[in-house]
Amino acid sequence: MTLEGLDDLDRAILGALQRDARHTSSGEIAERMDVSASTVRKRIQRLESEGIITGYHATVDYERAGYPLYMVLICTAPIPERERLADEALTVAGVVDVREIATGTENVLVTVVAADAEELTDSARRLVELGLTIGEEELIRGDRSTPFDGFVSDAADAADRTESAESSDTP
Repeated sequence: MTLEGLDDLDRAILGALQRDARHTSSGEIAERMDVSASTVRKRIQRLESEGIITGYHATVDYERAGYPLYMVLICTAPIPERERLADEALTVAGVVDVREIATGTENVLVTVVAADAEELTDSARRLVELGLTIGEEELIRGDRSTPFDGFVSDAADAADRTESAESSDTP
């Protein structure tokens, strides 16, 4: 399913779950969108089965959890091996995130957390053993993210979006 296949209810569900999946019930979403909770549950199941919702994750403050070193290793992988190496990098102790980059020679970003420099060195050594070349190491001071704002959050946002679309269609 593509974005064109998502309706306002799908977008509201995605927006609500991105903001706080743990404390958002299908009943709350249903009430805001004026549909039944069972409709929301069915939509969530469909979004999961179609691979649009791929999981639910806790956000961890690694420093408070005893892992003060939070680094991004900027790596290079041969193009034919990039996907395989990115997948294998996830098996290395301390690796919490791997991103494939579609352009440039530095085409794999690996995020590693560690309690100390020795753990970080061990993770980096293992990544090199897999076949990645580490070009740069960046110590992360802070990390912030926000849910994608392209999903409506409730019926009011859906109505605003509809009104906006209708008013832009008029000559």
